[in-house]
Amino acid sequence: MALPNVAYFSMEMAIDQSLAIYSGGLGFLAGSHMQSAGYLQMPMVGVSILWSYGYYDQRIGENGNVEVAYIRKHYDFLTQVSATTDVEIFGEKVKVKAYKVDPELFGTCPIYLLTTDVHENSEWARRITHKLYDSDEKIRIAQETVLGIGGIRLLQAIGEKFDCIHMNEGHALPAAFELLRQYKGDLDKVRRRTVFTTHTPVTAGNEVHWVDTLLQGGFFAGASREKAVELGGEQFSLTVAALRMSRLANAVSQLHGLVANKMWEWVDNRCPIRAITNAVNVHYWQDKRFAEAKSLQDYLDAKVELKRRIFKYVANVTGKRFDPNVLTITWARRFADYKRPWLLFKDMDRIKKLLDENKLQLIFAGKFHPADVMGRENFDQILKYSRELRNVVIIPGYELDLSAKLKKCSDVWLNTPIRPLEASGTSGMSANMNGALHLSIFDGWAVEGTFPGINGYTVEYPGFKDENLPLEERHQKDYECIMNIIEKQIIPTYYDKKLQWARLMRQAVRTSEGYFNSDRMVIEYYNRLYKPIAHDANEGGLDNDFEITENPNYDDWTFANIK
Repeated sequence: MALPNVAYFSMEMAIDQSLAIYSGGLGFLAGSHMQSAGYLQMPMVGVSILWSYGYYDQRIGENGNVEVAYIRKHYDFLTQVSATTDVEIFGEKVKVKAYKVDPELFGTCPIYLLTTDVHENSEWARRITHKLYDSDEKIRIAQETVLGIGGIRLLQAIGEKFDCIHMNEGHALPAAFELLRQYKGDLDKVRRRTVFTTHTPVTAGNEVHWVDTLLQGGFFAGASREKAVELGGEQFSLTVAALRMSRLANAVSQLHGLVANKMWEWVDNRCPIRAITNAVNVHYWQDKRFAEAKSLQDYLDAKVELKRRIFKYVANVTGKRFDPNVLTITWARRFADYKRPWLLFKDMDRIKKLLDENKLQLIFAGKFHPADVMGRENFDQILKYSRELRNVVIIPGYELDLSAKLKKCSDVWLNTPIRPLEASGTSGMSANMNGALHLSIFDGWAVEGTFPGINGYTVEYPGFKDENLPLEERHQKDYECIMNIIEKQIIPTYYDKKLQWARLMRQAVRTSEGYFNSDRMVIEYYNRLYKPIAHDANEGGLDNDFEITENPNYDDWTFANIK
């Protein structure tokens, strides 16, 4: 049986530093998915948005605090697609065009990037694809409508065949409603060719909007209010509707699979949620020195060489010179309060002693959502610490290139979320591939891939799995455990038992290469999510019962009566 043709929809994709159409972990994951699909020559196309201003550019301002800046991006390496389509959004007909990322550019599968930033559109419509995750609710709804409905129609207009669609998070849900429109309200047919990935148990990551606002925005592709409420509620949950409109869904780690099934067990008529653990693309992320290392000394030498080189960049950005022979711990990811970037500073005297004795160097980096006041405050607070404390830096502009640099120059990659809110946390995987040991809360992928005394360290103590533990008590216990690991295990091993440290590095590299490689992940998606759809396609002729229209006539829509 031939493999199914898959259309993979994602609001962001981190493919290359030169293409700024991503924010953070969701985009990094999607980028690895596209790279492995291309590497393995799987029958897949990607669909995303060409963000005119990207997410945002992060820098330190004249007042000494972090600033958000928007700079228009221009790309001359994308291929404009001749086909176009129209999407009705808040009563306005919006022209959607696309650019193609050719596989030869970055080694991915073909990717189509949608844009409304064209002269045929009004100023408001052009804004839709300006900024990733715009905080204006109507713009945000319009972005998702363009991704889902515009994406389906453009693929059809271009002539790209697909047996199933993969919605990477709920942002692409309008694609399922567009299928519902084209299948004349037959939800079973939609389910047969739709799969869905849920990425987080955090409330903010599971979008909810008032159903009438979505209806006005064209989000439901002509389906009635009654049908929308039936699928997602009046306070319409994108995740709930996606679970009801898909044949299969997946969580992004084994622990997250347990959490997600418990979290959504109340949803009737939902599809099964399987667990397929995230992974990262080893061909993109791993420095060849670690891939080619033969002896334990090779691992140690490679790390010192990379630290020496990258610390020149750190000095240029921060004005602080780091020593390549000093233990370097990095915290780098999205600045969200539940990820607790501040945790190491809970007892200032204790961390300051290690820093002053030159036993430890700390690097922080990451972006917050522009509307996240607490995330911004966390960044500015650590920026203040970096000016007051020895051996602490925070580097703005956390994107693909900086992420790769930090993973190569770090000895330890620190992960401090509140358990069980970190569904996966893939950054530690690519750090492992570069000989950085994972020091993590026992959450996300660390449950499966970080083994104390073998390839890293996990935060475990009596009662650490107790979800009813008061938050302040959890903060304190997690902090104490992390500091005890640093002081009693990591520092003595790093300085006094170099060959043992090198063995830990080697095992970190091997375990990440062996299982947390996105080639494995993409193969698993095909075997466990996509191929059942292909079986149904062969049985039911899904390739042929699909009405394709390039520019639908909105006056002819009759789907408001779908019940």
